[in-house]
Amino acid sequence: MPPDPDFTSIESERLVLRRFTDADLDAFVAYRSDADVASLQSWESYSMKDGLEFLAHQREIHPGIPGEWFQFAIEAKDYGGLVGDCALHVLDEDPRQAEIGFTLAPDHQGIGYMTEAIELLLDYVFEDLRKHRVFALTDVKNERAIALLERLHFRREGTFVESVWFKRRWASEHLYAVLHHEWFPEGEEEPPPAG
Repeated sequence: MPPDPDFTSIESERLVLRRFTDADLDAFVAYRSDADVASLQSWESYSMKDGLEFLAHQREIHPGIPGEWFQFAIEAKDYGGLVGDCALHVLDEDPRQAEIGFTLAPDHQGIGYMTEAIELLLDYVFEDLRKHRVFALTDVKNERAIALLERLHFRREGTFVESVWFKRRWASEHLYAVLHHEWFPEGEEEPPPAG
């Protein structure tokens, strides 16, 4: 399926996954600047300038563009504001596959928001964008991300041992994945291969 230029938002019981807006800047920079959050992510620190550049880029793209990371703002309905984000990267070399990532503000962890957000994201990616396979890479030390992916029935496909230089150390990563027909075991038809 082609990218989704008309995307605005999708909703679950407690959450809205939507495009970022300028009003998200302060909350976004705040949780990305948190030392515990940054310790498990690719950035060392996160400034207002970084946030403004991020928002400007996100305005120019939409979900499903091969080679681009599209970030979905996670808004909690009861909170009324931004609590985190999840990312979608459709592979340039095979657009039938996509990688996801996720970040949640520390004040909103432990109450199931990210599980609900990723369920919503996977429904969208498999049903609307018609992808065949979704995968995630996580540091072997990221116990919360591992628990989340396993709770959502992602399959651990392997471990890359000391395969990436990360935060001044060689880090190991687990590879998790789920297929379209595993997420929709009945009813939802598998997308045809490209070509």
